[in-house]
Parts: sequence; C-alpha cells; structure tokens
Amino acid sequence: MKALKIYAGPTARRHMAQHGLLPQHIGVVPGAAGGPKGLILGPMDRFLFGQWLPRSTQPMDLVGASIGAWRMATACLPNPVSELQALEDAYIHQHYELEPGQSRPTAKQVSEDFRNNLTGFYSGRMHHVLQHPRYRLHVVTSHGRGLLSRDSAWRTPLGYAGAYLTNAVSRRAMGLWLERVVFSSPFMGTPQPLPFATSDYRTRQFALSEANFLDAVQASCSIPFVLQAVHHIAGAPTGAYWDGGITDYHLHLDYRGAKGLTLYPHFQKAVVPGWLDKALTWRHGSTSFLDSTIVLAPNPEWVKTLPNGKLPDRSDFVTYGQDLAARVAVWQQAVSEAGRLADELAQWLLRPDVSLVEPL
Repeated sequence: MKALKIYAGPTARRHMAQHGLLPQHIGVVPGAAGGPKGLILGPMDRFLFGQWLPRSTQPMDLVGASIGAWRMATACLPNPVSELQALEDAYIHQHYELEPGQSRPTAKQVSEDFRNNLTGFYSGRMHHVLQHPRYRLHVVTSHGRGLLSRDSAWRTPLGYAGAYLTNAVSRRAMGLWLERVVFSSPFMGTPQPLPFATSDYRTRQFALSEANFLDAVQASCSIPFVLQAVHHIAGAPTGAYWDGGITDYHLHLDYRGAKGLTLYPHFQKAVVPGWLDKALTWRHGSTSFLDSTIVLAPNPEWVKTLPNGKLPDRSDFVTYGQDLAARVAVWQQAVSEAGRLADELAQWLLRPDVSLVEPL
C-alpha cells in the first residue's frame, strides 16, 4: 500500500489476526468534522457504503459531526454511491459572491446558502435517512450554555474565549460552556442508545425526526464565526447549537461497549478529541476508547504528492479567493487521486494482512 495506512487499537488488531475483517464485523462508522479535508474520503465512502458494507445485514450505527454528519446522513439515502458523489460535487463547487469591498462572506450568507443546499439535498427524502432498515444515524452538535446559550456579536467571542481557557485546563470542565447533544434516528420505530459511553463529557441525546432533521444537520456543520448558530431545535432544549466538532472534532469517543468493531475512514491518524484541542498535542494520542477501532487514513507521504502538498482545507478559500475554477481544479484533482485509497483498501480486504496494520 502506498496511499493508504491502516491503524488499529489492540482489540481490533487481535480480532483481525484471528478472523480477518469482514463487513459483518463492523458495528460503528464515525465521520469526523474537518471541512474540506473530508473530501479525500469520498472514494472510500462510496466503496464502503456502495460495495463492501452491503454484503452484511447487521444493524450499524453511523456517527457524524459537521461534514461527517452530512456524509453519514447521505450514506443512508437510496443509491449511496451517486448521492455521496452529488454531495462531493456540491461541496467542491460551493461559492459565495462578494459585494464590492467585501473580503469574505458573512456568517449570515454562508448559513442561508448552506440551508438552501441542505433543503434541496434532502427535501422529500428525509424519511429514507430516518427509516433506514440497517443504519442508525447519530448527529453530534454542540449546545451552548451560559454566555453561549445565544449567538451574538459579544456573547459568542467572549463565550468561546472562556471555553478555550477552560478546555486548556480540563476538557471535562468545558462542559460548563458547551454540552454534547446528539440527535439519533429511531430503529424500527424504537429509540436507540448511543453506540458510545458518555462518562467522558456532559452529554444529552434526543430523537432525530423530520421536524428537526435539517436544523440538527445544519447545527452540526455550523462552525462558529463562519456560520450562525442554529437556535431552538424542535424536540431539544432551547438555545444555540453549533458545529459538533467543537465538542467532538474527530469523535474520539468510548466505542468499547459497541457491538462490533468501529471502522473509521479518517483523513489522518490522530483522532483529536475537540476542536479546541487542535493545538493541545498531548491530547492527540490514542486512548483505550479506541481499542476496538480501525482507522483508515491517507499516508502522510502520499499526501505530499497532492496539489500544494496537502489535503484540501478551508485555507484554500482564502488562497484562491474568487477564482472558483482554480480551487475546483485543485480539489477535484485531490479527490481523483484519492481513488487510490479506495483501490488499496479493496485489495487489502480481499486478503487482510495484519502485518500491514500499524498501532493506533
């Protein structure tokens, strides 16, 4: 393998050494926040949800934050290969016309455009996601408390400054500012438990329904200061809801009690707990939470061969500015190259070689 790296926790590695890896072994698939970085996972998503996972029949939990929530929700639609391709195309071609003198789109502009895209994408089809015969969707959001209970010009920056300082001392203590709220679809009409333990952080769970689906997914993607918070989601406590990546950037959750292994297509090896932990590198290592997790990630050396020597990311919006064609060309080339990730994974799964699996 040249493009793909496979990492596994000790429980997952022992399982593969004894039983290999079959689709019926998988119980959970997470989808991380990370904006355009998630584009690199498109070909793997289409292979996994279009070809490999359908070879099994067991119920499966899909957990998503931010773009990961959009990916996981889309995987629940009929014809996931074409739908995931449509999501990728829509994300790559997103563009905001700026007024004279305007250097960047306002949060209101981005929120309104995103809502229009979500509505167009899922309108009349939400029932397919909510009533999927196998997949149980869990959309992760960050619910503001105290100053962050409302999004405003002064409350939001002050609240996030407080959250940042508190988080630097204790991740658990950040729960004073933000709590993890998960919206979960029912399975066969029955509310489902979360596929991870929640003793690590203040957490609440509510039902995902047609009445709150669009709000929940938009909230999960609402990066502070880039989009507006979503307020007062139906069936959940009042207040402001932001990007699920704030509390759970890469969904470093306690999956040990879940049924089956956790298969995690990710854009890097490190599973960073929260968005505010990005600079806190001592929190980037693996923990026992991930003992039964398999991470599929691009080889850092292969990433250097992509345009600009990196994955697509939000800095490209600044780099290319209003030159939409240039940014689209770069992102499309990166996604095209990412087909190698899916190809190498498919070949490895035909005859899993545990000697190629590295510790997570």
